[in-house]
Amino acid sequence: MTASVRLNIAGMTCTSCAARVEKKLNRLDGVTASVNYATERATVDVEDGIEVQTLIDTVARTGYSASVPTPPTGAEDEHGDHGDLHGAASMRQRLRVSAALAVPVVVLSMVPAWQFDNWQWLALALASPVVVWGAYPFHRAAWVNARHGAVTMDTLVSVGVGAAWLWSLWALFVGDAGMTGMTMAFDLLPGAAADGHDEIYLEVAAAVTVFILAGHYLEASAKTASSAALRALMDLGVRDVTVLRDGVETTVPLADLHAGDRFVVRPGQRIATDGVVEDGSSSVDESMLTGESVPVEVVPGDVVTGATVNAGGRLVVRATAVGADTQLAQMARLVEEAQDGKAEVQRLADRVSAWFVPGVITLALATLAAWQLSGSTWNAAFTAAVAVLIIACPCALGLATPTALLVGTGRGAQLGILIKGPQVLESTRAIDTVVLDKTGTVTTGAMSVVCVDPVPGVDEDRLRLVAASLEHRSEHPVARAVAQLAEPADVTGFANHAGFGVTGSVGGHDAMIGRPSWLAERGVDISGLGPVESTGTTVGVAWDGVLRGTVTVADTVKPTSARAIAELRRLGLEPVLLTGDNDSVARSVAAEVGIERVVADVTPAQKLRVVHELQAEGRVVAMIGDGINDAAALAAADLGIAMGTGTDVAIQASDLTLVKGDLATAVDAVRLARATLRIIKGNLFWAFAYNVAAIPLAALGLLNPLIAGLAMAFSSVFVVTNSLRLRRFEP
Repeated sequence: MTASVRLNIAGMTCTSCAARVEKKLNRLDGVTASVNYATERATVDVEDGIEVQTLIDTVARTGYSASVPTPPTGAEDEHGDHGDLHGAASMRQRLRVSAALAVPVVVLSMVPAWQFDNWQWLALALASPVVVWGAYPFHRAAWVNARHGAVTMDTLVSVGVGAAWLWSLWALFVGDAGMTGMTMAFDLLPGAAADGHDEIYLEVAAAVTVFILAGHYLEASAKTASSAALRALMDLGVRDVTVLRDGVETTVPLADLHAGDRFVVRPGQRIATDGVVEDGSSSVDESMLTGESVPVEVVPGDVVTGATVNAGGRLVVRATAVGADTQLAQMARLVEEAQDGKAEVQRLADRVSAWFVPGVITLALATLAAWQLSGSTWNAAFTAAVAVLIIACPCALGLATPTALLVGTGRGAQLGILIKGPQVLESTRAIDTVVLDKTGTVTTGAMSVVCVDPVPGVDEDRLRLVAASLEHRSEHPVARAVAQLAEPADVTGFANHAGFGVTGSVGGHDAMIGRPSWLAERGVDISGLGPVESTGTTVGVAWDGVLRGTVTVADTVKPTSARAIAELRRLGLEPVLLTGDNDSVARSVAAEVGIERVVADVTPAQKLRVVHELQAEGRVVAMIGDGINDAAALAAADLGIAMGTGTDVAIQASDLTLVKGDLATAVDAVRLARATLRIIKGNLFWAFAYNVAAIPLAALGLLNPLIAGLAMAFSSVFVVTNSLRLRRFEP
C-alpha cells in the first residue's frame, strides 16, 4: 500500500533547489517524489512503514526545511498569511534598502563629471552592505548547496556578485584604483575603458544584486497572485454557523458542526456546508461553484452546497458533509493536486536546469582563460566571465511551465473546471474526437412532458388534471414527470399495476393511465390513438372506459448542447454520440444537436470497446459522461471529462470535471487548456532563446555585466507576467 504525503518546502530560491530536493527524496527506498518550485510544495508517494519525519529529515539534510501543511481554515490557507506566501514582504524590504544604496553607486560610476576626489571609497561604503546583506539570500543558498556538493542558480549569482566586489577590493587596496583623482567611464561594450587595475566593478555588484532582488520580489508577488484563485476558493468558507438544537438557535464555530446537524441560513448568508434543505424556500447563488450567474430555486428536499449564498428566504438545512468531505474542499484539493503536479514539458526544463548551472560555471572559466590566452587584460577577461555567470541564470526556464499551470488551473477552478493534473492540459493538444454520453450529458437526464394531446372534444386542462392526479402517487420516472402537469385532485381506489400503469377514481370517474397496449387489454378502444412518439414514452389517459388523450414524456436536450457541439467542431473535434438508449431516440437527439455519428444500444463494456476501436483507428479520444456506466470509458479515453452533476465513480475515473454539468463548459475547458499550453510554449521559447542568444554575446565581451543582470531579472519577470495573462481568460 502507498500513501500520498504533501509537504511545504522552505528555503528554495530556484528550480535547481527543487530538483535537488526531489532527487534526494527519490533516493529513499519506497519513495516517489515530485517537487514544484512555483508552489513550493512536494508531493510524495510513500510505501507503508515510511514515516513522514523521515521525509522531513531528508529535506533538512539537503539544506532546506519541510513541514506538513496545516488544514485550511477559510481565511487562511496552508501557508498562513495570504499577503506573504512566498516571502514577498521580506524581499521587498531588502530590495528597498539595497536600491537606495545602489543608485548613488551606479550614478557615480557611470557619470565621470560627478566623480569627485575619492568618490570610489564612498561607492565602496554604499555598495558593500548591498553585496553582503542585500545578496545574503543568494550567498546563503550558494553556501548551503556547496556544503552538499551542489551548484544552483544562486551559485551563479553569488559568484558573479562576489567576484565583482572582491575584484574591486583588490583594485582599491592593492592596485591603484584607490588613488585620489581616479575616474572611470561607463561603456556598453566592456573592455573598451579597461586600463589595468583602475577598473572597479562596485556598480556591477550593487546593481546586479538589486536587479535580481527585484526579479525575485516580482516573481514572489506574481506567484502569490497566481495562487489567488485557490485562496479565494478557500476564503469562501464561513467561520461560524447558527445551529438549531431543540428548537434553539446557537452560534458555534464551523469546526463544531457535524454531519446530521440542522443549521439556519438567513438571507444574504453563505451556506455553511453541504446539506439538504429541510424547511423554507429560497434562491441560492451558486456562481462561485458553477460559474452560472442565475440563482437556483431550492425547496425542502433539495441539495445545497457549502459556500453558496442564500439570496432569498430563511432556510433550515441538515448537514450531509463537513470539513474535507465538502464539495468546496474537494474542489480545492483537486486544484492543489493539479498545481503540484508536473507536465512532461516541465520535467524537460528541470532536466536542462540540472546540467545547465555546472555548464555555465565551466563556460565562465573557459571564457576567462580564453580572453587571457588571447592577450587581453584581466579587466576584459574578468568582465566577460562575470557577464556569462550573470546572464546565464536559467530562472526563466524553470518558471516557464509551473507558473502557467498554476494560473491556468486556478482560473479553471473559478470557471467550474477542475483539472486533475498538468498532464491533462497536454492531452487536449492532440484530441481530435470527442465521444459524448447522451443521458445527463447532452440531455438533462430527467424526464419531462414534451406533448399533451387530447382527443377531439376533450378539454386539455381536464386531461392534465386526471393524468397528474393518478400519477401523483407513483414513483416511476415517467409518473413523476406527468405529475407536474397540474395540482393533483383527490384519488380514491388507487391501484398501481407495476410496469403497465395505474388506476383510480378522480372526481367520481373511474380513470386509468398507462401503456396504450395495456389500456386496450382493459377494454379501452385505442383505434383513435395517433402515432406514438419514437423519441419518448407515450402513455394513454382514459376515464369511463373511453380514451381521452395521450401524454408523451422524454429526456429533453439541454439548452446549451447544440451550441456546445458546434463549438467543439470549430475547435477541430469530431463529436460521436454513444448511448445505451435505443437507436431511434439516439438519432433524434443527435439530429437535434448536430451530431452525425451515432452508436446506440451499447452496454458499459461496449462503450469501452467503442473507445478502444476509435483509438485503434488512430484517433485521440476525449470521453464526456456522467454515469457509473461511463466510468470505464472515461478511464480508457485519452482525456476523460466528467459532469460534476454525475456520479462519484464517473468523476473519480475522469481527468477533468465540469462542476455545473453543462456541456458548454467542456468547450471552455478545451480552450483554457490550449491557451495554457500556448503560454507554456511561449515561455519556454523565450527562456531558451534568451539564453542561447545572450551567452555568446557575454562570452565575446559584448555585454556589460550591468546590462546582463538587468536582462536576467527581466526574463524571469516576463515569464511570470506572461503566465498571469491566463487570469483574464474568459469563457
